[in-house]
Amino acid sequence: MNPSRSRRSALAAAALALLAGAFTAGCGDPGDLRGAGATPTAVGPTRLWPDLPPASSPLGDYGTADTEEVKGVRVPGGDLHEVDPVAIVKAQAAAHPDDYSGPSALYKETVDALKNCGKKGRECPVLKAYYRDFTGDGKDDMVIGIRMPEEQLAIRVYAMEKGHLTQIMGTSDAVLGVELAGRDLVLRAASDIPGYEYRTAWSWDRHQRAMLPTRDEFLRSSDAPRAKGERSPAPELTEIPAEEAPPVPAPGPSSSAHPDTGA
Repeated sequence: MNPSRSRRSALAAAALALLAGAFTAGCGDPGDLRGAGATPTAVGPTRLWPDLPPASSPLGDYGTADTEEVKGVRVPGGDLHEVDPVAIVKAQAAAHPDDYSGPSALYKETVDALKNCGKKGRECPVLKAYYRDFTGDGKDDMVIGIRMPEEQLAIRVYAMEKGHLTQIMGTSDAVLGVELAGRDLVLRAASDIPGYEYRTAWSWDRHQRAMLPTRDEFLRSSDAPRAKGERSPAPELTEIPAEEAPPVPAPGPSSSAHPDTGA
């Protein structure tokens, strides 16, 4: 029997048993209201150091919008499905030579590897592109993954903004996996603490006109540890249809949420 079908049958049988038990227990019950006991007193959050003045400026740039217009790439009919992802990465590399070349540049190996794209038997650092409407304008945006040195993976999202090809998100990390969940892009990244990982949900922000990290969590990881020195495979992007995607869970005690990112 199909496992899912067997599981559904078992659940149905259990539900019937519960209903039968409830019916039996209800016989002879007058149905009077019964007290549930004393209601515990609600305890609100306690503010520590209430006299401490709030900071006037942030320490870092976490959550800063990383957007950029990409020039020199044609988008036929404004359809990103018709654009070669490698052409976008090459155009940005050419526009920022100081970031992608030179003796001490972090991405020099990546730029050199771009020359292999399209050549048979050669490894291209630009991974397969995925598409999802993050901005809510009814048109698909593009997600690109780029292999970087030291097992880093760069994730970039592109959209058509006012007729211009625009990068609306850019980040890089030691990525364990990437998921599309509704209109969110969820990144799972490695942690220095064994058995744990970081999970960040990126969402479109209509005010910044960019995708921002709206939820950051530190969780137990289900991935088995790799042997020392073993190269990790390219993380696969798991695509969940928008209509089937579950909502991203509300932040728990180990989460930090950033509000006001609605479309």
